[in-house]
Amino acid sequence: MTGLVRSSADLTPRRRRILYRCWHRGIREMDLVFGQFAEQEIGTLSDADLDEFEAIMDEDDHDLHSWVTGAKPTPAHRQTPLFDRIASYRPDFDPVTTDSLQAKAEHQE
Repeated sequence: MTGLVRSSADLTPRRRRILYRCWHRGIREMDLVFGQFAEQEIGTLSDADLDEFEAIMDEDDHDLHSWVTGAKPTPAHRQTPLFDRIASYRPDFDPVTTDSLQAKAEHQE
């Protein structure tokens, strides 16, 4: 998935703004994480979830990237069920190397 697929016609203005913001983070990897999550779940999040989601989006993208990829431990204030759901939408962040391609080929055999 490389961009917005979901229509925002049925969303409230707040949800539309959040959806737009999810796909325009500044770091493409975070666009993919937040964008995919929002496309699937923005219509069903409670107001409390939306509040938390916006607070999470206010975090620095580099920090978010580190937490989502596991490069740095997620701080206690972000160890929540909602953050875990968002992080589960992470695309494959592993760099493509000769070793990674070989391992993938071996796994598919």
